Amino acid sequence: MEFRMIRRYAAQGFTLIELLLVLVILTALAAVVVPKFVGRGKQAKIVQCQTDISSLGTALGAFEVDNGRFPTSAEGLAALSVMPGGLTNWHGPYIEKAVVNDPWGNPYVYVCPGTHNTDSYDLHSFGPDGQDGTEDDIDNWTPR
Repeated sequence: MEFRMIRRYAAQGFTLIELLLVLVILTALAAVVVPKFVGRGKQAKIVQCQTDISSLGTALGAFEVDNGRFPTSAEGLAALSVMPGGLTNWHGPYIEKAVVNDPWGNPYVYVCPGTHNTDSYDLHSFGPDGQDGTEDDIDNWTPR
């Protein structure tokens, strides 16, 4: 008979106390883990933008070596993937894909000759807020 009582008790499932204890443990774990991942999306986009600007800088450098100059502002970054007219030493494309927007969906701003880099070019993104001239802008002239 003792065996029947144990079997009947085991078949009834979890008690309310056991379920609450599991919920408390899961809540405590979430309270520790979740804050570590909050804000990582923004940080990842900033790093992606910095990487894009660096990669475009490398491609612009290769363009300059081949052609003796950087693309003009009018030619823009498109000159890295499509040959502008009048260049005989263009050995591109210098980037695999056409230039995409920054991680926030805005186009990268390219100016040559630059205001900050007067002997070359300025390249920047408006950053997370999408506004030019704010402290979250990401550029090629500010030391990191």
